[in-house]
Amino acid sequence: MVSDAGPGRHLPVFQALLITLGMVITTDILKTAPTVALNVGPEHFYLVWVLGGVASMIGALCFAEMATAFPHPGGDYHFLRTAYGERMGFLFAWSRFSVMHTGWIALSAFMFADYVNAVVPLGPYGSGLFAGAVIAALVLLNLAGKHIGFITQTLLVGLLALGFLSIASAGVFLAWQGIEAPAPSLAPVAENTGVAGFSAAMIFVFLAFGGWSDAATLSAEVRDDRRGIFIAMLGALSVLMAIYLALNWAFVEGLGFAGLAASNAPAVELLNRAFGAPGVLLILLMVGIAAIATINSTLLVGARTTYAAARDVPQLRSFGAWDDRHGVPRKALLAEGAVALLLVLFGSFTQSGFNTMVEYLTPVYWLFLSLSSVALIILRRRFPHVPRPVKVPWYPLLPLLFFGLCLYMLYSSVTVVGCGAFFGIAVLLVGAVILAVLSRLTPSPHPSPLPEGEGADRGVLGDTST
Repeated sequence: MVSDAGPGRHLPVFQALLITLGMVITTDILKTAPTVALNVGPEHFYLVWVLGGVASMIGALCFAEMATAFPHPGGDYHFLRTAYGERMGFLFAWSRFSVMHTGWIALSAFMFADYVNAVVPLGPYGSGLFAGAVIAALVLLNLAGKHIGFITQTLLVGLLALGFLSIASAGVFLAWQGIEAPAPSLAPVAENTGVAGFSAAMIFVFLAFGGWSDAATLSAEVRDDRRGIFIAMLGALSVLMAIYLALNWAFVEGLGFAGLAASNAPAVELLNRAFGAPGVLLILLMVGIAAIATINSTLLVGARTTYAAARDVPQLRSFGAWDDRHGVPRKALLAEGAVALLLVLFGSFTQSGFNTMVEYLTPVYWLFLSLSSVALIILRRRFPHVPRPVKVPWYPLLPLLFFGLCLYMLYSSVTVVGCGAFFGIAVLLVGAVILAVLSRLTPSPHPSPLPEGEGADRGVLGDTST
């Protein structure tokens, strides 16, 4: 049965925490740790990881306040639309649909396919076919029902966390055996120094912590409507920071700091030293699990943003239907999968889709994250009587601090990434053109403010089904 009723509160808090952890925990740390080490040196290495975790928690606090006050399957789409208007909300939803979410799905599928191709040759177009098959299988899995998709994600995250702990155990094993770290064959050369080095390091640290804002799309489905999403977001980031610190300690303990900075694959080298060939196979298995977990979690939250945005645009209303029988936004999920498959097809022919997508993902991400941090202040002023089960402490200092950080990271990402940032701008312009055409066809009504005393569960815009 398909309806406009939307999702219900079916998700236990602990499962929401694991799903959120799956949104943020990736194998990025296995590639970014050497770059961070190369840019900051041993005296500040652990500090930047702690700063990245704490800064992400500040941002998560801002999102938790908005998510508990205005729960909605659209997450930050809903916050931006309510704070800045429907046009900004549409552009954000368009960017997620056409770049951020679907692009990340394609990237993860290609990463998995490339690792498989290194073990079992797949042929010139085999990686693209394999990546497309993985995406299609996960779309079908999520179409089977919300419980299957969420349970799958919980199992994948559990396996991935165990994999990361096994890497950390390699460092413990080498330290227990008294095996000293080898000297690197080539001395690492710092890419940047001083403030430039710190800025470059933080870009890669935040890349490893990124994705926590997507958890806001679960705010209308967590059983504990008061603090459930707060526990999920802050709990996931706390676990993630502990895992990252343990991994980095293991890298330094097993390879030495200079060895880590000079390494192209620190986890492979560490596990190979500790456990031999089985350790290398473990890394390949982890990459596969991480890719599937990332694709699955992105499908879960991406389809919900598309569903929420489609409900607000008359011409796209068919994508805003909720399948009550399976508990998923069926058409929105199919649309997400279709665009991701088109990006896989594009990447198969260009053979450079991974790098290009990374370039334009980062600036667009920080642009909208900075707007979301200011949205908290706007929503407090515009709707002061809406109950807020979670409130950001030291308001407005922390939101403004996070806004300043977002602007700094936006500037750094543009200057470091370079011309790839213009692809994101081009996509936004395409979305603006589509918005102008849709506005001419059917002018949208202006949202009405939430009447004083209304329950927060309705959201700021009340019933959007009419």
